[in-house]
Order: sequence, then structure tokens, then C-alpha cells
Amino acid sequence: MAGLIGKKIGMTSVFSAEGKNVPCTVIETGPCVVTQVKTVEHDGYDAIQLGFEEKKEKNSNKPLIGHFKKANTTPKKKLAEFSGYKIDLKMGDVLTVDFFNDDTWLDVTGISKGKGFQGVVKRYNFKGVNDATHGQHNRLRAPGSIGASSYPSRVFKGMRMAGRMGGDKVKQLSLRVIKIMPESNLLLVKGSVPGANGSYLIIEK
Repeated sequence: MAGLIGKKIGMTSVFSAEGKNVPCTVIETGPCVVTQVKTVEHDGYDAIQLGFEEKKEKNSNKPLIGHFKKANTTPKKKLAEFSGYKIDLKMGDVLTVDFFNDDTWLDVTGISKGKGFQGVVKRYNFKGVNDATHGQHNRLRAPGSIGASSYPSRVFKGMRMAGRMGGDKVKQLSLRVIKIMPESNLLLVKGSVPGANGSYLIIEK
């Protein structure tokens, strides 16, 4: 889908026309520069590559510097590909948050916060034990049985157990646009989005 690259600034709340307090996420959206135009004839598929946020040239390798010079732009920190644009774009064009002016709903993709090694209660919302009777004292947050001994005498793949949590690619669907501020390239969407403050987001129509 067509979209832009953004950065999560943080969360706040605004009052709606009805006087309700609406929680929302502030996203710095663009400006994004078209760094490459891919075509079926040359690349096998149609796509537009966008670059977001300035990067020092000394921190970029020579192939990337040459890649950005072809688009007459400076090195960028984040690159992403999109498809489905209804406007003709060429290398060097700049897209801003105004791109979403006529949209009410957006999809936002990000990398969720890493939680480290977590147990099954936090990781999979297991209930745990609320009523510790019959002398039970140390199994409040344990997963319980994970298999049988006689058959199948093993633990099935995919069993929900303790382990690393977070750091996954997550897509939030149909977030309502609360407000667009073109002068500061800010976009406000209702609710929360994946990732920590300062992390990159993919915002799609």
C-alpha cells in the first residue's frame, strides 16, 4: 500500500468536539524523499523506495552515498518500499504529511518493545492460581503440565512456554486520524502504536 515513513514521538490526549478526552499517538511523518523508482521491466515489480531522516555522510558507505546522489539527496537513516501510489513520482520528489490529508483511517507497522525473558502469565496471559489450597505454595505463575509421559512422551512444537517476548513486527490496523499538522510534519492517530518513543514506523493508507 502507498504510505510514508515516520517516527514515534510519544503519546498525549486531545479533546474531541463532543468534549471527550481521546488518547492519541504523535508521529513525525516525513518529509520522505523518493530515492528509487522500481519498475517491472528493470526490477520485476513496481515499487517506490522512500528515505527518511538525515544521516551523516561519514556514517554511510560509498555504495549508499552513490545511491542517494542518483536521487540528488543526502544520505537517509531509514529506507522503505511502498506500492500503489496514484500519483506519478520520480527520484528526488518529496512527500510530506499532507499526503494523508484525505484519509480517515491508517495502518501503522512498527517493532514492538522488547520485554526480555518473560513467564507465561505475562507472555501469554495465563491466569495463574488465585486459590492456593491443598498445601500448594509456589506454583502461582507456573504453566502447569506441558505434556504426558507415556504418550506422546515429548513436548509438542508451539507449546506456549516462557521465553523472549517483544521485538516483533506488529501492524495496527484502522487507526483513526485525529489531526494533521503540516507545519511541523506531525500526525495524531487515535490509540497506541507499536514500538518505543523514537522508533521508526511504516504508515500506510
